[in-house]
Amino acid sequence: MEYSSSGTHIIADLWGVEFTKLNDPVFLEEHLVLAAKNIGATILSCDKKSFEPYGATVFIVLSESHLSIHTYPEKGFAAIDGYTCGESIDPMDAILYLISVLHPHKQELVKLTRGKGKLEVTKIP
Repeated sequence: MEYSSSGTHIIADLWGVEFTKLNDPVFLEEHLVLAAKNIGATILSCDKKSFEPYGATVFIVLSESHLSIHTYPEKGFAAIDGYTCGESIDPMDAILYLISVLHPHKQELVKLTRGKGKLEVTKIP
């Protein structure tokens, strides 16, 4: 079987997110797992880490690639990353789910199309 090298990578910066949501790795893991399941991705592993005095990182390894979030609760900031290979699963749907859960006041998203011989970058309004 030959696998596709092309994929979609969504990078999202969220601002103005509630401190308690960003400082709770269990809450974040629960929603990253739901986001992965909602798009039909295959979860291989999950890892989470709390930081002192605050902050969290959650990383979900997918058969199709990954979903991750790194948080800075004191700044109301979350950096979210979603990458999937192939055409059958769209990481944008996972990112949009996470945005709906976190309710940022401001968001900036970039879409990268990778693995086609030329990196394509699109800012998402």
